[in-house]
Amino acid sequence: MESYEPERLSPVQLAAMRRSLTNGRGALTRRSLLRASGMGALALGGIATLGACGIPPAGRAEGAAAADDHSAEEKEVTFSNWTEYMDVSDDEKSRPTLEAFTKRTGIRVKYTEDINDNVEFFGKIKPQLAAGQNTGRDLICVTDWLAARIIRLGWAQKLDPSNLPHAFANVSAQFRTPDWDPGRAYSYPWTGIPTVIAYNAKATGGRKVDSVTQLLDDPKLKGRVSFLSEMRDTVGMTLLDQGKEPGKFTDTDFDGAIGRLQKAVDKKQIRRFTGNDYTADLSKGDIAACVGWAGDIIQLQADNPDIKFAIPAAGYITSSDNLLVPAQARHKTNAEKLIDYYYEPPVAAQLAAYINYVCPVDGVRDELAKIDESMASNTLILPDREMAAKSRSFRSLSTEEEAAYEEKFAKLIGA
Repeated sequence: MESYEPERLSPVQLAAMRRSLTNGRGALTRRSLLRASGMGALALGGIATLGACGIPPAGRAEGAAAADDHSAEEKEVTFSNWTEYMDVSDDEKSRPTLEAFTKRTGIRVKYTEDINDNVEFFGKIKPQLAAGQNTGRDLICVTDWLAARIIRLGWAQKLDPSNLPHAFANVSAQFRTPDWDPGRAYSYPWTGIPTVIAYNAKATGGRKVDSVTQLLDDPKLKGRVSFLSEMRDTVGMTLLDQGKEPGKFTDTDFDGAIGRLQKAVDKKQIRRFTGNDYTADLSKGDIAACVGWAGDIIQLQADNPDIKFAIPAAGYITSSDNLLVPAQARHKTNAEKLIDYYYEPPVAAQLAAYINYVCPVDGVRDELAKIDESMASNTLILPDREMAAKSRSFRSLSTEEEAAYEEKFAKLIGA
């Protein structure tokens, strides 16, 4: 394996990670707002470790060499995932889809909820990956920016399409060709995480809010608007509103988006930049409208019928959590079979009904309707064709770009 000199994160990048972990996307909640539970000092400790020892630069690599695969003689697979990201039975004593997989295939799944945030988890597995050693995991689930980094470093194994017939056929078009893994050679999405516009209809007097332009310019919303403290979400949504593609933007485009937001800050249109703590203010009506995450909105709507969401005509940003087989994993074929299993529509529907995030599997609607008709019609779980067509991803950044962009964004939000 090619070796890399460590690269130190800038203070601004470390600060951005701390924001994400404490109340931003790193703390973005799963089904019952528990994704970041237990994160606290451990997560920040992970940041300190990464800052001290450095994260290897994201140089292009061709992927990990195929490890010895013991799948045939060892009918097992070890799967690391986030909390509240797998279906459980009503009595909370079993995981129905995993048990059904084992019953069908004879492959025992050692399922571990040991991912509390991306940075801390990467700090945990990086020493083994860098040394060319087995991490003890056959399958991991990480957010797109980290998946991209692991693939670029050559620390993910290339997947065998012959073991993934359902995944290859059923992955939704909006998730099929990310710029960091075209054609999904190394990864498959577990869920999608849309960034949308949310508003409290009572606080807006019944008016719909459905564009970033409204958030930035509508005098009736002055001082009652919030944007996210995650650079990719806030800048990405602003780029779209300005007619720019988040997947192809230039430095000039980025600066233009920052300038547009700065004007709104200067005239006190924007009340503040937040992590997922915007939810309480939105529910109470202290914030009338905002840029927010779909998973939060679904949770808020369950308790407050005044909470609405809108998909801007200009489009919206979607990130994803993704399945990878790490370098030196012992059971690659078994891991691929597990990935493929979750791309069978009946199984995908059962999972989506529990976790309530965007399902990346085509052909799920009818199966989900058998479980819950309201979920099958919820476009925050199953985007319709029109909504999916408006989905955009923020492009991959070089290390230099990320440092420069986070510095400009930190100045904007006063971080």
